[in-house]
Amino acid sequence: MGNISEREIRKQHMNGIINLKKEAGMTSHDAVFKLRKILGTKKIGHGGTLDPDVVGVLPIAVGKATRMVEFMQDEGKVYEGEITLGYSTTTEDASGEIVAESPILSPLDEKLVDEAIASLTGPITQVPPMYSAVKVNGRKLYEYARAGQEVERPERQVTIYSFERTSPISYEDKLARFTFRVKCSKGTYIRTLSVDLGEKLGYAAHMSHLTRTSAAGLRLEDSLTLEEIAEKVEAGQLDFLHPIEIGIGDLVKVYLTTEQAEEVRFGRFIELEHSEKEVAAFEGEKLLAILEKRENLYKPRKVFS
Repeated sequence: MGNISEREIRKQHMNGIINLKKEAGMTSHDAVFKLRKILGTKKIGHGGTLDPDVVGVLPIAVGKATRMVEFMQDEGKVYEGEITLGYSTTTEDASGEIVAESPILSPLDEKLVDEAIASLTGPITQVPPMYSAVKVNGRKLYEYARAGQEVERPERQVTIYSFERTSPISYEDKLARFTFRVKCSKGTYIRTLSVDLGEKLGYAAHMSHLTRTSAAGLRLEDSLTLEEIAEKVEAGQLDFLHPIEIGIGDLVKVYLTTEQAEEVRFGRFIELEHSEKEVAAFEGEKLLAILEKRENLYKPRKVFS
C-alpha cells in the first residue's frame, strides 16, 4: 500500500460547506470543476447557480454536506446591484446587445420610483429571460436564443422579501442609474426584476451590475476565492470548511428529546408545537434531520445521522 500522506487522509474526510466567492467570467459549474481538482474529491455540489458575469457568494457543499444542497438552494438570497433606465438589452444585463432605447430627458420623481419598487415586493410572477438555463422541451432557453428562436416561456412564481433603492438616482447621457438591494426566493431573476421595474416606470431598462452578498446564511465579506482556498489546502489548513449545520440558513431550529431523536432516526412521524412548513431538528448541537409538516405531525424529510 505504501504510506498514505496526511493530506490524502484529510481529503478522504473532507465534509462541510464552503463560502466561495465566485469571480466574474466563470460559470458556477466551472467553479465546482476547479474545486474538485483543488480538494481532490468528486463529491461537491453548489447551492444555487450564479450567472457568469455575477460576482458573489456561491455556497459549496463537500462530502456528506452535499445532502444539504437542496436546502441551501431553497434559502433566500441577497443581492446588491445597479439598474440602468434608458435602454434594454437581449440578455437583460449589460453584456447584451441593445434592443430598445427610451432616453431619459428629465429627472424622475424619486417617490414614483420607490412606489414602483415597492409594488414589486411580495409574491410576483416572472417570465425567465431568453438568455437563461431554464429548460423548455429539453433544451435550455439560451440555446434557442443563440439560434435566434423565440419560444413560449413558462411563468414562475417567486417571492421578493425586500427590494429597496440604496442610492440617489444619477443622470448621464440620457440614462438614469441607481443601486438597489433585494432579498428574494430561489429562482428569482434579478435581470427580469430590473426590466419589469423599468416597464412600470415606462422606460426600457436593464440590470447593469450585480453582486450576490448572501446565500444560505453565508456572507460575501467572509467568502474566499478559489485561489485563497487553493493556498489553504496547500498549507494543510481546512478551516474554510464550515460545519454542515451552517447550511440550514433561515430554517427554524428545534431541539429534540432523546425519545424524539430515536423516532426520527427510524423515520417515524413526531409531534411538535410548531407551525413552520419545515424545521431543522437538532440533537444537542448536531443537526439530526430536516422535518416537514404533515397535518399535525412532522415527518423526517432527510436524516443526517
